Amino acid sequence: MTDSPAPRPPLVGLATAEQLKTWDARWRAGVEAARTAPEAARALAEAPRGARGRVFLGTWCGDSVREVGLLLRYLEGGAPLDVQLIAVARAKQAPGFTEGQGIRFVPTFVVERDGAEVGRIVESAPRELGHDLAALLSARARGTLSGRDDASP
Repeated sequence: MTDSPAPRPPLVGLATAEQLKTWDARWRAGVEAARTAPEAARALAEAPRGARGRVFLGTWCGDSVREVGLLLRYLEGGAPLDVQLIAVARAKQAPGFTEGQGIRFVPTFVVERDGAEVGRIVESAPRELGHDLAALLSARARGTLSGRDDASP
């Protein structure tokens, strides 16, 4: 009988792209499998610069693996977004980061411009992450975008 390694406790707090890419086998595979949409990559490349993003994610969450893995691929391709990656515990908490943010589902991508939130993508993008991020960055969309019906804060 082979012993399986004990699961890692979830990462909580600031994270780096490199930490996530190598977190565990599921994250490595998820990032490697992520494929950007060429038209979305072009739209992101043409979006106005200067936006800031905060991404609340769970290292334990399959939706985070899929969507954040895709975001990392878009960032590698030059998406014009300065991103802060924030890992949360299963209770959707990360002390010092989640208070007052209305995080109910992960991943939650919050896009800000000039210090104000212009929109967020919650759990899953309704179209595709790159398309929906480009819409928020270029002000073609505002508010909460989600594949969930109950995702508004």
